[in-house]
Amino acid sequence: MGIFGKSENKDNHKERHGEVVENGRLELRAEELDIAKNRVQTGAVNLRKEIVEEQKVVDVPVTHEEVVIERRAISNQRSDAPIGEEETIHIPVSREQVTVDKHTVLTGEVSALKREVEETQQVRETVKREEARVETDGDPNIIADETHRHLH
Repeated sequence: MGIFGKSENKDNHKERHGEVVENGRLELRAEELDIAKNRVQTGAVNLRKEIVEEQKVVDVPVTHEEVVIERRAISNQRSDAPIGEEETIHIPVSREQVTVDKHTVLTGEVSALKREVEETQQVRETVKREEARVETDGDPNIIADETHRHLH
């Protein structure tokens, strides 16, 4: 085989698929990775309010009035008022009554924000490349210059 993998005959000619050529050139190719990024949806977040009921117990101090009846004995003191007419004393009695009302207050705020976080992902893929191999038949003289140093 001659330089760049083509057969050579004794007249220093190269054959390419049955065709004899004086000089030849191989184009070497290599695969490179084409990496693309696509945005895909991974999920969703729903932010909603929910009403939660709870029983609240509050101790409220309240007051009420009481009427205290006191009786005292008076040792038969003389009175000028005649007995006869009925007499009534009216004493109103009160107490505090608890009334409950409700009002709404703002207790806080919840917000949801999206942010982009960059991370590095490692991609592994096998790629191919073409390399030139020099094979000889017999004992030809081969001179390699700087452009052929990468040949094995």
